Amino acid sequence: MENKISIEIPAADLQAAKAALEQVQSILAPFVIALTPDQRKTIPKMSDGTEPFVGKVAEYAVSDPQFMPPFVPQEEFKKDWEAVSGLLPLLRLCMQIEDTLSDTTMLAGSEAYVSALSYYNSVKQAAKINVPDAKAIYEDLRKRFEGQGKRTNSNP
Repeated sequence: MENKISIEIPAADLQAAKAALEQVQSILAPFVIALTPDQRKTIPKMSDGTEPFVGKVAEYAVSDPQFMPPFVPQEEFKKDWEAVSGLLPLLRLCMQIEDTLSDTTMLAGSEAYVSALSYYNSVKQAAKINVPDAKAIYEDLRKRFEGQGKRTNSNP
């Protein structure tokens, strides 16, 4: 088994990171909303290709406001564009953080799970040959795999 990750994050660093994220969440709370899954499906979405277009329109709406339809409130359009412009860099940073946290957690979790399975299989074999204390440990741990049926590979 190759150990691809070996980290020990001090509890104080984890707590400081959590506090910083909670502070960001608290600062932004009055300004952010949550959409329902249906809302997410039905609204038009701005993509990387659309963003420059909307930015150009925002500039033209200021320099040539006579083309703004009367049913589109220019001030609301400006607010929306400024919100997007301000939030996108934060969103991109959060996505980078999420990616590396997810990857790191996934790899560390994978290695921990493989180690746990190795321990479980060792205890399982020990229980089969009546090694003291093995049966109780095996009976407790095997609950994780109840209802999964027989497997064809060497795992539980």
